[in-house]
Amino acid sequence: MVSNRANALVLNEGDAAQLDTAGGARPVTKQPLTAAQIVMLLKEIAPEDAGGQLEAGQATVFQYESDDGVFVARARRDSGKWEVQISVDDDGGFGGAVGTATLDRVATAAAPAAVKPAPSAPAAPARPTPAALPISSGSRATLPQSALQSQPAMQAQPAAVVNDRARTEIDALLRTLVTKHASDLHLRCGEPPVFRLHGEMQRVEGKALLTNEALEAMLLSIMPERNRTEFEELHDTDFAYEIEGIARYRANAMRERRGAAAVFRVIPAQVVTVEQMGISPEVQQLCYLTKGLVLVTGPTGSGKSTTLCALIDLVNRSRTDHVITIEDPIEFVHPNKNCIITQRQVGVHTKSFKSALRAALREDPDIVLVGELRDLETVAIAIETAETGHLVFGTLHTTTAASTVDRLIDQFSADRQAQIRVMLADSLKGVISQTLCKKIGGGRVAAREILLTLPSVSNLIREAKVFQINSVIQTSRKLGMVTLNDALIDLVDANQVEPKEAYMKAIDKTNFASMLRTRNHDVKFLDVVEVAEAPAKPGTKPAAPPPKVAAKR
Repeated sequence: MVSNRANALVLNEGDAAQLDTAGGARPVTKQPLTAAQIVMLLKEIAPEDAGGQLEAGQATVFQYESDDGVFVARARRDSGKWEVQISVDDDGGFGGAVGTATLDRVATAAAPAAVKPAPSAPAAPARPTPAALPISSGSRATLPQSALQSQPAMQAQPAAVVNDRARTEIDALLRTLVTKHASDLHLRCGEPPVFRLHGEMQRVEGKALLTNEALEAMLLSIMPERNRTEFEELHDTDFAYEIEGIARYRANAMRERRGAAAVFRVIPAQVVTVEQMGISPEVQQLCYLTKGLVLVTGPTGSGKSTTLCALIDLVNRSRTDHVITIEDPIEFVHPNKNCIITQRQVGVHTKSFKSALRAALREDPDIVLVGELRDLETVAIAIETAETGHLVFGTLHTTTAASTVDRLIDQFSADRQAQIRVMLADSLKGVISQTLCKKIGGGRVAAREILLTLPSVSNLIREAKVFQINSVIQTSRKLGMVTLNDALIDLVDANQVEPKEAYMKAIDKTNFASMLRTRNHDVKFLDVVEVAEAPAKPGTKPAAPPPKVAAKR
């Protein structure tokens, strides 16, 4: 209300909440308000005597004081329906003019006994936030979704106190997330907080079940203003949050069947290095190229961002160039070392990946990192940028090097694919496809398939024989190329990963099973798979599995 310079916030039963502005009434919610919702909202900020009058359905007038100023609320029932107006109390009493007939009616009917003495020197109204004003949210003055759901109201208390308590609570969870070396924090209504530790979901013991009101308060207490608006309109939003000296977090807030929900991914405060990541020298050499396209691919949560961070850090330490990163949101923060690094966040510093990538060509870059190649136009600009004398790093959600090439080409229409093949054959310099495996003894380790572009690989791309790329990788191990199966079997041989875990992550499972047997690894778990997959002979009933196998199941 204050940020939009409205005269009043109007809450009438059966209507959407509205702002009374100079240009007329402006709705700020989509759904009409019920009597229970209006009473619940007012009781959160009303003194005890006014709250009792509201419960009894009686007219009342009361003041609400916060860090953002003094506000006066006038409520009455007309023809059995609530009519409420809340305005800034400009003069510290109830003399502030609102200028609407409805407000005059409400003020006349309200019981003056409910009026509390006004403070002698009220603070000047300032731009409110959802935390400071529970009945407005962000610059659009939208009611919080939690207030519109039929949930028990929080006890009446200053909104700043609620905000501080919510922020303290979520900060404590995020700190614990780091100390436990977990990767993700999941928050859901009706569940205690849940950590993903070494790939496994674990509920936090001793924590109460989260309510919708508590969870939304926690999220709004740390959410940037732009994301609050997006959360209210689209019901999901991505943002980054940082606890100084602890870590940064990539956050996604959403709404689901039971109410609000969120997931936080830990981004270490310290930038990881290629040495810590165990990245091979052949892949490190990609950081010294002057032009070309280098892709890091894998499913969600496979560590693509961490690998890219290590590669950019190597560039930062060993080259003297200008690096532009385009991310959503910014995850690892790179301090300037030998390079100058410009980090831009989609939605905050630029409209989209494609607009930022197009603008980057006029910003004197040597190296460009594109957080995600999301659409056709972004892919096309990235390939063109790599062709015109820049080194471009990017990510895709593909599982193998060959499927990455196919995905890039298949995004284009049939009449353009021949041209894109030629451009990609010249510009693609390397593909690192990775997946995370559970490590023996705790933690996780990355298995990486590595494709380095040779003249033979370029010819296969140009001639539309991408299916033969895997054979080239298998025969070029001395040059630093590795298939996913070879990377997985190396981890099993090194006693870092269990054979079953590696088998589950393999794409070509038949050949990987043969590799396990050839190297005399424990493959008892394959008996279950083979019994389940063995076809029955015609005219016979499927054989029952042995008792031990059944017990495993």
